[in-house]
Amino acid sequence: MTLEVRKIQFADAHSYRECLDSVARERRFLAQVEALPIEQIEQFVAESVATDAAQYVAVENGMVIGWCDVFSHWAYAIAHVGSLGMGVRAEYRGRGIGERLLRATLTHAEQKGIFRVTLEARADNRAAIRLYEKVGFRIEARTPCALRFDDTFYEGVQMALLQGPASAA
Repeated sequence: MTLEVRKIQFADAHSYRECLDSVARERRFLAQVEALPIEQIEQFVAESVATDAAQYVAVENGMVIGWCDVFSHWAYAIAHVGSLGMGVRAEYRGRGIGERLLRATLTHAEQKGIFRVTLEARADNRAAIRLYEKVGFRIEARTPCALRFDDTFYEGVQMALLQGPASAA
């Protein structure tokens, strides 16, 4: 089996949607509980490709098994700030795929001028928090009732990474 971590391509849209949907339906890691319709995913991926977005996928035998992306804000004074999102299919976790995706995406984001990267994880997602800390993210705040699945509320952990010129600030 060959595993490749690379920038997303338009041809990945359907497989990316399946991967996203798989993680979303776990109702644990993402705010959404299912992927958007394929037409919206295709538009999203096409825009990412056209703008050279920091959006990477892990592909094994032609199937997207994980993704990571950082999208910057549009406003001038905060255009150097990006939000991170990522996920890996359950059966592929614990193999270092998330770290490979994260490092590739962060490098690309820095090259695009994104020097502060933020994220929010569920506080009980210790594996993700350890990964983020391993690559340099720091916890900035805890947010009670940040996520709600059915009738259960979960605390969030807001984290940030400073890179490039921001890391010296």
